[in-house]
Amino acid sequence: YKTFWIPGDWDIYEHLYNTTKISEIDALSKRDHPNLAQTYIPNNAVNTPVTMVGSNGLHLSFHEAALVDYSEMTLGIDKDNLKMNSILVGSENTEYKVKRQLPFHTPWRTIQVSDDAPGLIESNLIVNLNEPNKIGDVSWFTPMKYTGIWWEMHLNKSSWDYGMEQIDGKWTDTGKAHGRHGANTENVKRFIDFSAANNIGGVLVEGWNTGWERWIGFPDREGVFDFLTPYPDYDLDEVTAYAKEKGVEIIMHHETSAATETYTKQMDAAYALMQKYGMHAVKSGYVGKILPEGEYHHGQYMINHYNSAVEKAAKYQVAVNAHEPIKATGLRRTYPNAISREGLRGQEFNAWASDGGNPTEHLPIVAFTRMLAGPIDFTPGIFNIKFNEYKEDNQVNTTLAQQLALYVVIYSPVQMAADLVEHYEARPDAMQFIKDVGVDWQQSKVLNGEVGDYVTIAREERETGNWFLGSITDEDPRQFAVDLDFLEEGSTYEATIYKDGENAHWDFLPTDLKIEKMMVDSGSKLELKLAPGGGVAISFIKQ
Repeated sequence: YKTFWIPGDWDIYEHLYNTTKISEIDALSKRDHPNLAQTYIPNNAVNTPVTMVGSNGLHLSFHEAALVDYSEMTLGIDKDNLKMNSILVGSENTEYKVKRQLPFHTPWRTIQVSDDAPGLIESNLIVNLNEPNKIGDVSWFTPMKYTGIWWEMHLNKSSWDYGMEQIDGKWTDTGKAHGRHGANTENVKRFIDFSAANNIGGVLVEGWNTGWERWIGFPDREGVFDFLTPYPDYDLDEVTAYAKEKGVEIIMHHETSAATETYTKQMDAAYALMQKYGMHAVKSGYVGKILPEGEYHHGQYMINHYNSAVEKAAKYQVAVNAHEPIKATGLRRTYPNAISREGLRGQEFNAWASDGGNPTEHLPIVAFTRMLAGPIDFTPGIFNIKFNEYKEDNQVNTTLAQQLALYVVIYSPVQMAADLVEHYEARPDAMQFIKDVGVDWQQSKVLNGEVGDYVTIAREERETGNWFLGSITDEDPRQFAVDLDFLEEGSTYEATIYKDGENAHWDFLPTDLKIEKMMVDSGSKLELKLAPGGGVAISFIKQ
């Protein structure tokens, strides 16, 4: 079996996928990646979902469902006997890996089996193995696209911190502000204006609160972050009032720096602050080694922390998009406010990774591995692919057309338009697709695909009846026909096709984009041509 895997790291999932035979899996060789804030790989094991493709065409994916009050399962590799065995994530603080009182249920161990790759994506096994909704009405949350103060920090255009100093345990403005702080009132209002003008419902603000001067690389991180106090140049009242006036919602950000006790103590007050200002979504982060020392991101201690944060958030009508999370195991059925999460090597690695960023095969693998677990907050939509004015040695390794296609290929009820405002304003032609594309889907169809090579997905937007199609490929160009029989019979649609230009290439000419319009119906057929590292994005607007 050809196996698509990441190592069984107890602390992080942000590894590149490897493609080998089972007998060639060497997770220990992936230890100590220089770009990971935390990592611990104790065994020759893999994380799940792990996907395999047999020489007979059989597709398998191994994972788990309903991970509650337990420890994550990694799969140890027995190369000689071609077997896998469960290895639970442990703790340095206890002799046991899981402590429960009888009787109890373990998480489900799952195997998805399909004759082809698309069948894996279309399976609902993982989510259906979870308990039904326990929190009741969630109409207070609206799926949305969002922009925000994020990518500019990864480009080093601005910073998360303000330049305060900690005096007697209190963050103080001593007049040494460096002037590069990104989350200031005027900058956030600029993103609000842009979002309001482009059918984008939210603005994420990272770096708004005190503590970022000492958030990473310090062992004593407890008590550093304050989830209630903004920096001096960020007026929370003014920003939230302005956003409300423009019909845009501010998305809260809680970076914990993995200091769990500090966050737990402030959690109620932090969620209450959000409720006061009408914020219904938070992006949480857990960068760094877990405090208390000796615990790991994927052990029972943190499983309970992540899940309790989601449960508590629901009481304040807050939805959670967790980064540096525990893997998705379908709990969004039980707690629908667990809207999305990271849990993979995301877009930010393209801005600064020493290994050159995510290769072209990365997302065609992710679609058939990580995405089988649940929604992904990947932060697509980078238009300034090369960004040489900020980083000469890094770039996004896709074409512009593929960045558009990701809004359909990658599922998440919150989808970021991650680039800077000025880069979107420079390409209104491409920006039109982000403006139009849905984010809340009635149904999805996987039209074709092979693990690690390419995938094409069509999704119908809830309520409008409009359809959107996304297709992406790895380093190899692709050409194939797709039938539009998924469209409603008897209806006509205006198709706007955003495709790679004749000379497009992920490295040599990534922004070469061609746009065409035509009228189509359910009997139509389209010939799609994808450049190396390229893609196609299509909107089908019902007439």
